Amino acid sequence: AMSAGLVEYSSSEEEEEAGGSRGGGAQGPPGSSSGRPRLPAPAGLPGDPDPEEAANDDSSQHGGRIRGFPHERGNWATHVYLPYIAQEEFLELLELLVSRARTYVPSVAAMEEFHLSLSQCVVLRYHWIEPFVRSLRERLAAFHRFFCVADQVKVYTNQNKTRTFIGLEVSAGHFQLLELVSEVDRALEEFDLPTFYKDPSFHISLAWCVGDLSGKLEGQCLQELQDIVDGFEDSAFLLRVQWEQIRCKSGNKYFSFPLR
Repeated sequence: AMSAGLVEYSSSEEEEEAGGSRGGGAQGPPGSSSGRPRLPAPAGLPGDPDPEEAANDDSSQHGGRIRGFPHERGNWATHVYLPYIAQEEFLELLELLVSRARTYVPSVAAMEEFHLSLSQCVVLRYHWIEPFVRSLRERLAAFHRFFCVADQVKVYTNQNKTRTFIGLEVSAGHFQLLELVSEVDRALEEFDLPTFYKDPSFHISLAWCVGDLSGKLEGQCLQELQDIVDGFEDSAFLLRVQWEQIRCKSGNKYFSFPLR
């Protein structure tokens, strides 16, 4: 049994869809490399490798992240998730939440990409990517679009407690998400990869910081963040999400599975 709010697992948040400020051949969208300095966008899972990154373990290069397993060429960090496209109002809400959280933990930074994870970050050998994607495509083909409500602010830490996240937990749509995960799990099992967490807390991560700062973000801070969400003008509309596609990122490659 775990204490509420502090969930013993990596919340696979820091998907870096822009493809990598750290080099390694991933192409970001045009304009993603504007010369402004920025926090290293977290990539992969906290403590997990970036297979497209050279085997450089200088932790200052990746926001203080420590690798949970050694980098090996030919290993591709792979993650299955539902992408969340942030509207302008969502970014306004995010700004309010981050600035309030910073009054408790100044190092809190907003995510640059948003998604809801359906798998852990797992390591696939290069030659397994295509068959894995094919298996996913077959298993997910029958699923229809559906809605979720993600409106409960919650604090998470990754497994090795090197990072803390503020997320919006799903309060409606949990059953459909479990159905998706069971199919993703079956594809993972075919390749002897770890399945998703039992009793997962589905959520969209909003912000993160290095270290275990859950003690400072829970309690009073968490209540204030929830009050901001509950009082936000567009939140009922904004936090009711219709999922239209599932995505799989493997290294710097993206695969999309449209929902019917």
